[in-house]
Amino acid sequence: MTAMLAARAQKGSGALQLHKIAVPEPGPQDVLVKVASAGLAPGMMTLLAQGAFKHLPTTLGHEAAGIIVGVGSDVTGIPLGRRVRVHPNLNCRSCDFCRTDRDMMCPQQAMIGHAAFGDVPMPLYDRYHDGGLAGYVRVPHWLVDPLPDSVSFDIGAKVHDLANALRALKLAQLPKGATLIVTAATGTMGTATIKLAAHFGVARLILVGRSTERLDAVRPLAGTIPTDVVAFDALPADWGATHGLTQALRALVPQGADAVLDFVPDGPATAQSLAALATGGSLVHMGANRSPLLFPMVAVMANCWRIIGTRACTRSDAQDVLNLLGGGALDVDDLITHRFPLAEVERAVDAMQSRTEPIWMAVVNP
Repeated sequence: MTAMLAARAQKGSGALQLHKIAVPEPGPQDVLVKVASAGLAPGMMTLLAQGAFKHLPTTLGHEAAGIIVGVGSDVTGIPLGRRVRVHPNLNCRSCDFCRTDRDMMCPQQAMIGHAAFGDVPMPLYDRYHDGGLAGYVRVPHWLVDPLPDSVSFDIGAKVHDLANALRALKLAQLPKGATLIVTAATGTMGTATIKLAAHFGVARLILVGRSTERLDAVRPLAGTIPTDVVAFDALPADWGATHGLTQALRALVPQGADAVLDFVPDGPATAQSLAALATGGSLVHMGANRSPLLFPMVAVMANCWRIIGTRACTRSDAQDVLNLLGGGALDVDDLITHRFPLAEVERAVDAMQSRTEPIWMAVVNP
């Protein structure tokens, strides 16, 4: 156990490359996880191109699950052979944010195998920037969660995305029997939200996305919740300039929706969905949309709308998801639509970026 295959990002390159590198040695506070499954996230290549990865070369992959095969000298209570998922959010564990279940706001917040968000020195990220698209990953012992026996490694690797969706649903503060709009509904976060909607008392879903065909494919994920779809390809060609999305949403819900969970990465859909809110409604954004929100604030004031941004889940969100999965209340096996061997990670990334076929959640199995 001296060398392993890893998907690496190199300085000056926007592509992943497979390399043989040394298996990391766990330090006193570390555990070594033999990776059984690692998640693929569409945004990681965009962040790589934007320079958000502070250490290159590095192994990518912030979502991982596997088996403990090594523990540091100071680690107690974590036996070899334990099935775990890795919580990727590094943080200081001592600031006000970390102590009040808002650890995604910690100045030290960064993600193993992913990006760093602050401009302050980040010693944890310096040490633990290598991720899980590899045979093994070394992580701090406090960032592994036991994986229930009934939960597969593939699902364990995607707990982070499910927890992100759960965080967005919490922040929306939905009333009982809510009508909820979900944008980018055919992607990872959208499909996770659809699966969790029933656990938040959602009575009606309106799914927004690019393609009628793909929206119709995800509609069954809603189960018994009445569901409508609004596809960009069914709107007038000039919908972006004429507020066609707002008009279509208002036609479905004249009184407005109780909340919008917005995962759109670009374009006018965020602002046009906001305009479809009911009085007192909330828009929660986790799409990293760089388009300006050109909207009169008097409308926000007059309608008492809430606009909330969040960049990640918290540890308690992940635990809530694990409890739902482990107790059998949540079944998301059908969300894993694509599985790739690590040797084909470059093909996996190409498929994820091109979206020539629908991909809800994708994992890599080393």
